[in-house]
Amino acid sequence: MTMPFYVAPEQVMKDRADYARKGIARGRSLVAVSGVEGILVCAENPSNTLRKVSEIYDRIAFAGVGRYNEFDQLRVAGVRHADLKGYSYSREDVDARSLANQYAQILGQIFTHEMKPLEVEILVAEVGAGPGGDQLFHVLYDGTVVDEHHFSVLGGDSEAISTRLQEAWSEDLDLPSALQAVVAALSGPDRQLGADDLEVAVLDRGNGRRTFRRLTDAEVSAVLGPPADADADGGASEGPSADAGEAPTPGSDPVPGDGDATGQTPPAPPEAPAG
Repeated sequence: MTMPFYVAPEQVMKDRADYARKGIARGRSLVAVSGVEGILVCAENPSNTLRKVSEIYDRIAFAGVGRYNEFDQLRVAGVRHADLKGYSYSREDVDARSLANQYAQILGQIFTHEMKPLEVEILVAEVGAGPGGDQLFHVLYDGTVVDEHHFSVLGGDSEAISTRLQEAWSEDLDLPSALQAVVAALSGPDRQLGADDLEVAVLDRGNGRRTFRRLTDAEVSAVLGPPADADADGGASEGPSADAGEAPTPGSDPVPGDGDATGQTPPAPPEAPAG
């Protein structure tokens, strides 16, 4: 009689957690920030069709990182749960906390009982009447729910992004300032992200019931400004081109278009003798 193959439960859970974390780390990060005008959600996403940030219900947004097909299934399940609860009871009974608990149960069940865990991290955000009423729930791959304050960062490089964002965050951030701070934290010192690389949405607290809206590339570009390389190219093309000859001597005042490279006026040609 052969002995069954045995693996300690701690080792199984560790292997599953490592597998999920590696899959999430291969994706791009996402940041949500609570500000004066509402909650800004910004994700690094070059695709124009695959959305990482969506609306679930009134005042509630969903965002995910990791495998797109997996967190999109969770988004659809959240929309169905919110619609059913709002129809059966009341629209005010649908909140981010109950949705986060539902997601935690689903992710925890899959992580514990299935062979392969979901390689996702999701965010459920609800905008309140004021910045103090905003709710940010970060749900991990194993069903752990983290109640975030002020901002939340999802993805593999979350620690470095959180450190950079903590230095720039303040309680009186308006929408343009929040977007600039988030993009600077996502890009870091070695990269530059433009409007084509980002997906930006806002839960606007002053827009009634329909609070969710997406920012277009033109709106994002107006806030971030032109890329630095474009400024450098434009600055190099403006003004007269530098002379390839010798540099002016100290103390001389070269006159543009007159004289040689040293700024000294050449002698006048000799006059022709009178005939």
